[in-house]
Amino acid sequence: MLLNQLQNLVREVARAEVMPRFLNVDISEKEDGSMLSEADLAAQAAFAHRLPAIIDSPMLGEEMTSERQYELWEQGEEEGLWVVDPIDGTNNFINGIPHFALSVAYVKHGRTQLGVVYNPVIDECFYAERGRGAYLNGRHLPLRKVDKRLNQAVAGVEIKYLRSGKLSSRMNTLSPFGTIRSLGSSTLDWCYLASGRYDVYVHGGQKLWDYAAGALIFEEAGGQLATLEGDDFWSGEHVFKRSVIAALHPVLFEKWLTWIRNNQ
Repeated sequence: MLLNQLQNLVREVARAEVMPRFLNVDISEKEDGSMLSEADLAAQAAFAHRLPAIIDSPMLGEEMTSERQYELWEQGEEEGLWVVDPIDGTNNFINGIPHFALSVAYVKHGRTQLGVVYNPVIDECFYAERGRGAYLNGRHLPLRKVDKRLNQAVAGVEIKYLRSGKLSSRMNTLSPFGTIRSLGSSTLDWCYLASGRYDVYVHGGQKLWDYAAGALIFEEAGGQLATLEGDDFWSGEHVFKRSVIAALHPVLFEKWLTWIRNNQ
């Protein structure tokens, strides 16, 4: 089974290339000022070498030039390609914070078909195949699905990336939810939503490799999602910087979506 092979590969790359460098890693700075670790490059190289044995398609990785990323997307969006974030949460990783993940997705016809997100520190592997449900270490997601009022909800919010200053200001002052989390890994945010650890979520602009696997896992767990722009989440628009409004429970989703739409 392809999904089992993919899970095994992600675990192996984490074990061989990422965890030996945790708390003992060489770092550098990318052109955009964000941090890059030796482990990011080693993991991405390992995936590039080994993913074709599962499905022989090209691989788009975070640690490539933007020109190469766009080229690969144009070539492989319809025919199929791998989308890899070798370490999501690099700042956590290099600072010794045990909240980061490896994320691998197989995308075809513009939609993710397979997705794996793995936190090697606590050995949590989230995975899904389109149309077949989502799982955490063999347990069907969500782990819990509790009806809540919006003012009781645990919210994952990345205010830094919200396009509207009005929305981010009101998110801080009006606080329609119960409590807020911002833990530094978008791929794990999706999985925490899918498992029921978060109730609602908003992010102003994730990169393709941040949402490719996680959004599938979340959808397959029964979650609902939209964008700040109002287009279909999996449309061809905004592929490389996609906003998200999401909630696991449908009633909560409608209330959350309405609140955000009214406060943008």
